[in-house]
Amino acid sequence: MVFCTILHLCVAVLYCFLASSLPVERPPHIILIVADDYGYNDIGYHGSELKTPVLDQLAAEGVKLENYYVQPICTPSRSNLLSGRYQIHTGLQHFIILPCVPTGLPLEDKTLADKLRERGYSTHAIGKWHLGHYRKEFTPIERGFDSYFGYLLGAEDYYTHELSSSGFFGLDFRENLDPYNASFGEYSARAFTKRAQNVIEKHNASKPLFLYLPYQSVHAPLEVPNTYVEKFSYIHDSNRRTYAGMVAALDEAIGNITDTLRSSGLWENSLLVFTTDNGGQFHAGGNNAPLRGNKGSYFEGGIKGVAFVTGPLIKEGGRVHRELMHVSDWFPTLVHLAGGSLNGTRPDGYDMWQSIIGNTPSPRKEILYNIDPMLPAKGHSVSPIFNTSVQAALRYGDYKIITGNPGEDGWVPEPTSPYYYQAPRGIRNDTQNVYLFNIVKDPEERHDLSQSQPHLVEMLLKRLAIWNATAVPVNYPPADNRCNPALHGGVWGPWL
Repeated sequence: MVFCTILHLCVAVLYCFLASSLPVERPPHIILIVADDYGYNDIGYHGSELKTPVLDQLAAEGVKLENYYVQPICTPSRSNLLSGRYQIHTGLQHFIILPCVPTGLPLEDKTLADKLRERGYSTHAIGKWHLGHYRKEFTPIERGFDSYFGYLLGAEDYYTHELSSSGFFGLDFRENLDPYNASFGEYSARAFTKRAQNVIEKHNASKPLFLYLPYQSVHAPLEVPNTYVEKFSYIHDSNRRTYAGMVAALDEAIGNITDTLRSSGLWENSLLVFTTDNGGQFHAGGNNAPLRGNKGSYFEGGIKGVAFVTGPLIKEGGRVHRELMHVSDWFPTLVHLAGGSLNGTRPDGYDMWQSIIGNTPSPRKEILYNIDPMLPAKGHSVSPIFNTSVQAALRYGDYKIITGNPGEDGWVPEPTSPYYYQAPRGIRNDTQNVYLFNIVKDPEERHDLSQSQPHLVEMLLKRLAIWNATAVPVNYPPADNRCNPALHGGVWGPWL
């Protein structure tokens, strides 16, 4: 009898444990919104002078991710996001995919859309791709999405949706695999929002929805209808003023999306994820104060991202999550939440769901930001353990090490500061190629510890060497002039 009682108790405890660790009972609708080049100081709840009432409210109702990291530029973040894999494991270590470079996220790497579609999701991508397009196999409609509406490259005109690059010029807008001209003259944030609303309204609520919505906003060029700019006449810097209008247009667009989710009845079983792809570009109006660095930099201003999760699935909202998290973690987190399987994938990310909703410790203790052997070396290596002239960055516990060229440096103050126009803009002209910071104690990276803590430098260089031993070769071939849109009906897209 005693044995039976103990057995029943053990079963009950095991059941409670499993129930607490399992995803929600039915697969939720997942709305994954990505803002482009959105700075740390560009959202209202970080104290910005920019107004973001929709984003602030959504974040206040959910969980703000305040120890969350992305990659410093577009393609790397998107590849980490959709595959869960570090760049050193996909061959995308170097730069962004330029229009005529024949490369992309490897076809053997399943995307988040692939895995959710396996689980029965209807999958739709609306907005920016930037993960390869030289062959149709690399485009969204071939990478797990049932439909695609948007542009394949980056930095298009917001109204004409055209792009000039490498002396070539053409339209970059597609619906599935076909060129799309009907939105010519319509501001991209509005075009993407209308399409997203249409997808939501037509969706059969009995089937789970995955809506991937990587907006063009707020990447350069600085373009937005004047009605949005007029709201910010008090901002003196013209770039910042236009950028503020672009942020307002994005904020309004996301409000329209959530309103449509509510009116359609989907919101009650929805999870909305909002993330930036990298830090703000202060040459184009963005701001990362008080953080050091800029878009393209491995200082915090380039890689510490704005992000939150919200929706009715978050039962205890109004919280701040300060556990370490990386953009690659969304892949296993969302697949698990949907009740899916990671079979056939090799993610470097971690399932963060229990940490997010329960505020429990993160399973992640380390982030490899990148190792790029193709970027020109800076200085000479100061260690036999790892070539410190190579650009690399790693977070381990409280510490971060950067080697090689760290990217654009300096602290740009808040635009409301009288010192804003005196902000340092550019890489420091020195030969230093090792930086060490305690990010927890020194989040603004004002105190380089590389000389005073040689034992930590050695330990972190060993970690970089271990990761480097797992890297695949960089896949970044020379540009191919067969990409010329003039050879393909005046449209950017697959050419092989």
